[in-house]
Amino acid sequence: MSSKSDSHDASIYYVPHGSPWPILGSVALFSLMMGAVSFLNEWAGGWAFLPGALMLAFMFFGWFSTVIGENQHGMYNLQVDKSFRMGMMWFIMSELMFFAAFFGALFYARQLSVPWIGGDGVKIFNKLLLWQNYSAAWPTNGPARLGGHADGSFETIHAFSLPAVNTAILLTSGVTITIAHHALREGNRKILGIFLALTWMLGFTFVYLQGTEYHEAYSELGLKLSTGIYGSTFFMLTGFHGLHVTIGAIMLLVIWLRCMRGHFTPERHFAFEAVAWYWHFVDVVWLILFVFVYWI
Repeated sequence: MSSKSDSHDASIYYVPHGSPWPILGSVALFSLMMGAVSFLNEWAGGWAFLPGALMLAFMFFGWFSTVIGENQHGMYNLQVDKSFRMGMMWFIMSELMFFAAFFGALFYARQLSVPWIGGDGVKIFNKLLLWQNYSAAWPTNGPARLGGHADGSFETIHAFSLPAVNTAILLTSGVTITIAHHALREGNRKILGIFLALTWMLGFTFVYLQGTEYHEAYSELGLKLSTGIYGSTFFMLTGFHGLHVTIGAIMLLVIWLRCMRGHFTPERHFAFEAVAWYWHFVDVVWLILFVFVYWI
């Protein structure tokens, strides 16, 4: 086991020491999921997320502090840099499959399940015997009219209101982080700091506006997670995307602080690139979500 390697010698690979962070991360994720189960089944309030969230935050802070420290002490060579890149690529691929599952559920419910219940296919088992008065239109919280207002009704959020504003915000943030990346590669620290700061501020603005949108949906529109298939697919897709934006904005803030401390060079700055990849991925997912969840 070596502690330090020459950054120009690709034959030497840094082997990390024993670490408590993976097991702590596992415990944190388990606690977080148990909190989610308790909340969704109404066994507990929102506080059920707190233990897992705090442990997860502590794990991220500790683990990434260790990795940053090792990097700053020159323990990672180009071979390690390559492994980091491959790891980030596979991580984004796993995230792509994660969202593909939810978009697949939306497609199945909207294009197949709802029409079948409304009378397409074998009518004797659905239209005639089960839900005779059900109109197979989307969006729907039926056929049992779950959630919504007291009478089961609900309203949707218009695509060209806050969602359109948030789309403009994310597209703008994609431009600002690209400018910041070019500035880093050119060694222009002033432009780097300005445009990277604009990026994480735009990210947190997006999260704030989505929170405003959720408050309006719950308090005024009768649109909730329990509002049938539309409510569940809407909040699962937008909610998980909002979580990814929150995580991405925090990562951008951390990277900005590191840039202010001069941690990166024009040649070696993979941490910046990894966050930029993640942010562009979040942008693309939102565009797809905006079209198929809000607009069409």
